[in-house]
Amino acid sequence: MVYVGIDLHRKTSHVAAFDEEGLELLSRRVTNDPEALCAIFAELGGEAKVALEAAFGWEWLADLLEAEGIELHLAHPRHTKAIAAARVKTDAVDARTLAHLLRADLLPEAYIAPRELRELRELLRHHIGLTRLRTALKNRVHGLLARQGVQHGRAELFGPEGRTFLGELSLPPPTRRRLESLLALIADFDRELQAVKREIRACAKDDPRVDVLTQIPGVGLFIALLVIAEVGDVTRFPSARHLASWSGLTPRVRNSGERVRLGSISHQGSGHLRWGLVQAAQTAVRAEGPLKTTYERIKHRRGSKVAKVAVAREILTLCYYGLRDGKIRRLDAAAARANSGLAMASSGGPIG
Repeated sequence: MVYVGIDLHRKTSHVAAFDEEGLELLSRRVTNDPEALCAIFAELGGEAKVALEAAFGWEWLADLLEAEGIELHLAHPRHTKAIAAARVKTDAVDARTLAHLLRADLLPEAYIAPRELRELRELLRHHIGLTRLRTALKNRVHGLLARQGVQHGRAELFGPEGRTFLGELSLPPPTRRRLESLLALIADFDRELQAVKREIRACAKDDPRVDVLTQIPGVGLFIALLVIAEVGDVTRFPSARHLASWSGLTPRVRNSGERVRLGSISHQGSGHLRWGLVQAAQTAVRAEGPLKTTYERIKHRRGSKVAKVAVAREILTLCYYGLRDGKIRRLDAAAARANSGLAMASSGGPIG
């Protein structure tokens, strides 16, 4: 068995390889070219395991190693203390450290989602990115009108009636050109978003888990797919509490002696997942039910922001059981669990 560590960068990478006794076989910098990397593995010969840190742009190398039948272990960058705390830190040292940790079975590993799941993530994140860019353009239109002193008083400025209103405005020629440019760009984003939405609906149609998750208040087709894509294999989490901790919806804890300090949520894990769950919570609390009851109770004590995060965690808990069991637990049971600990979770404590 050959143990390989790769310190990946944008254009080049450093590769270090050791045998089972810890003897260094090679340490070499290579360009990020599939043929060059495959040549190294051919030179090493025999069965190999590769340790790769989950840095920016690691997916292409994971696909390459999978195609070559090479076993990949993805190192969790936050937990690889041996690299972060090294007195001498170079690409060669980092690659050797990854290989040694893999050889000693001490590598803190991150989850490697299957290629199909990574493609779904990219599709959903592409939709989120396009939506945010379109929102930025709409905000520029609002700013342009404000600078001209235009008071429109319309809830929807970019619908058919709003477009008619904008077309009839009397504006200076330079301002009119900028407005038309912004409106044309918004129309382009609208067209692209419609195409992406068709892809998302096609993905949801073929996934039975979507039907389960959309039974949860506030969870629509998009949020259901987002949870599926970001969480991946739910069985890797022993409990809903572990999933909430991974998602960054649990508080930071500082414990020294008899003193325990509870902070804000950790914000670790997927930011896209947290954003989606908070969006779901904002929708869920508008309808009567256990989630709204939980929201109102925590809002009275801790404020609306903390309450929304608490409801977002409760929705994630329901998603966990939905993905694990193929059905949604009763919401009244969820509310009872919330009463016993969710308020603590929103401000610092664990829930059962």
